[in-house]
Amino acid sequence: MEHLTNLINDHNYRYYVLDTPIVSDYDFDMLLEELAGLEKKYPQFILPDTPTQRVGGIVTRNFTQVVHRYPMLSLSNSYSKNEIDEFDLRIRKITGAEKEEYTCELKFDGVAISLLYENGLLTRAITRGDGVQGDDVTVNVKTIRSIPLRIRSKDVPGVFEVRGEIILPHKSFEKINREKEEAGEPPFANPRNAASGSLKLQNSKEVAARRLECFLYQIYSESITGKTHYENLTLLKTWGFMTSPYIAKCNGVEEIFEFIDYWDSARYELPFDIDGIVVKLNSVSKQDVLGSTAKSPRWAIAYKFKAERVPTRLLSIGFQVGRTGAITPVANLDPVLLAGTVVKRASLHNADIIAGMDVRPGDIVFVEKGGEIIPKIVGVDLDCRPTDSIPFQFITHCPECNTPLIRQEGESAYFCPNEDHCPPQIKGKLEHFISRKAMNIESLGEGKIELLFEKNLVRRIDDFYHLTYEKLFGLEKVIYSEEGEKTRQISFREKTVNNILDGIEKSKSVPFHKVLFALGIRHVGETVAKKIAAYYGSIDKIIDASEEELTGIADVGEKIARSIRTYFSRDEHLMMVENLRKAGVQLEGEVLGISENRLLSGKSLVVSGVFTRFERDELKSLIEKNGGKVVSSVSAKTDYIVAGENMGPSKLEKARSLNIRILSEDEFLALLDSQ
Repeated sequence: MEHLTNLINDHNYRYYVLDTPIVSDYDFDMLLEELAGLEKKYPQFILPDTPTQRVGGIVTRNFTQVVHRYPMLSLSNSYSKNEIDEFDLRIRKITGAEKEEYTCELKFDGVAISLLYENGLLTRAITRGDGVQGDDVTVNVKTIRSIPLRIRSKDVPGVFEVRGEIILPHKSFEKINREKEEAGEPPFANPRNAASGSLKLQNSKEVAARRLECFLYQIYSESITGKTHYENLTLLKTWGFMTSPYIAKCNGVEEIFEFIDYWDSARYELPFDIDGIVVKLNSVSKQDVLGSTAKSPRWAIAYKFKAERVPTRLLSIGFQVGRTGAITPVANLDPVLLAGTVVKRASLHNADIIAGMDVRPGDIVFVEKGGEIIPKIVGVDLDCRPTDSIPFQFITHCPECNTPLIRQEGESAYFCPNEDHCPPQIKGKLEHFISRKAMNIESLGEGKIELLFEKNLVRRIDDFYHLTYEKLFGLEKVIYSEEGEKTRQISFREKTVNNILDGIEKSKSVPFHKVLFALGIRHVGETVAKKIAAYYGSIDKIIDASEEELTGIADVGEKIARSIRTYFSRDEHLMMVENLRKAGVQLEGEVLGISENRLLSGKSLVVSGVFTRFERDELKSLIEKNGGKVVSSVSAKTDYIVAGENMGPSKLEKARSLNIRILSEDEFLALLDSQ
């Protein structure tokens, strides 16, 4: 077992890090299968770095928060070469050097990770979190084959930490999205989101299937002797870590600019996403002299690439109707290559954006990718505008059901008020109802909802609870691309139907606050639904509540209260609620309410740090129960900070500068008891 463990780990290193495999995939699989068989027979001899961990299978319900040994600081960003010049000048003023040596590296667009090794063994993997503490995702990270589970070099320190970026290569990203679309699920927007979501999957076997990779770029230890950052990167590579092959030592800013200019165009040829270049002072001793601010190291900076901008012709403006009835204008473009992909459409957001830019069909428009992902129109080439061009008039009626559009005061979007009979809104509400954060009905996705809608089996959310095996079995739908090519087929076979019915049955035990969110009431998001459900405890009390009573709940303003009253004033919605009740859906829950004296009414509190007596969510619930509002960032409007151990240094510094009262757990409880 020890021999097989060492042999397979070596093959993993050769394949994923060196890219020089010496055995076939079949032979590798046979070795792994032999080891797995032995481990099943002799579990007492399983080694901590066994490669069978790469396959996954462990389920993690909750990810524990862990404090970083060394804070995970963020890099300062720059967007121009002038800022790089200023960065270099600041450093040379301190070091006294006429010219400094830097390392330039690619800025990977992924998820930062910290790996802790003890006696050569990977013992913990932690996400960045807030920089002070992050989530323990060790089980999932062990499935990433380019991360060594054990370092076999004899010269490694007893304890050291390595920082890097977990990424999802384009090939893996495309495969995942194909599978999600085939399952009728919405695809990921970009590889970074997919990588981040993968790390938080509960089943490590699913993580292993995602084929994540990790580039390591920093080492922390009290006994590392490398004089330069470049030497330390070389050391990491000799220990078996995958470091970036795209690194250069640059003597002065001119060589930095050469590196930046090269990768500004060459980045589209990479098999993964980057969004800039990281520049680091090479000398470790000078890094120590420069030190760090509360947020960022002074010896490093990130240069962010500007979004590529291309001109193309605006052929027409179409309109999409969202779940809440909001009308989104969409630009149909003459296809153009942008940031490595062909773009045919771009969002125009709302009528104000169109009017502000005076965008007209037939115009030559400039298109960028926001965050290198979503195409958007950023301007018009007025010199190319046809002389007979006329201003674009926003539509007045819904493009789907022809209902007159309305625009409420203070809102930028027009929307269709025909929420119960407008097809896209109906389908949107159905998809929202079954979504993970709502009723979480597994095995139903966008494609399947479309089929059920077309067959007139589901038109309202309570219709899900009238579905039967006989109604579902044998349903089929072929999905075609815009070019008319068959992309996938949805078939309701025995297993699919049973999974759907099982998911619907399980949804009957979903907590009341999620049911309230699942109804899809306009402006009632997940957090607000939770507060309203906790305050009233039942759907009947919410139905009977007045606007004035509803606005007495934290974060429920007049707009939300009015929307709730409007929703429950309609007979068809009340009938739908009754049908859900008859189906056995949870329409009641625990009444947490708010203390009668509303001790923290009107107060904003920040919760930061690690606590001994409470979980952070418990503290937040206690604050909300007493009428307070939990906010994430410190500002002049913050009344208190409830601080545990290892509170974020930036929050602490800002709180002191604003003279905000900082409370320990005991002081917070004393505050509640004293009023």
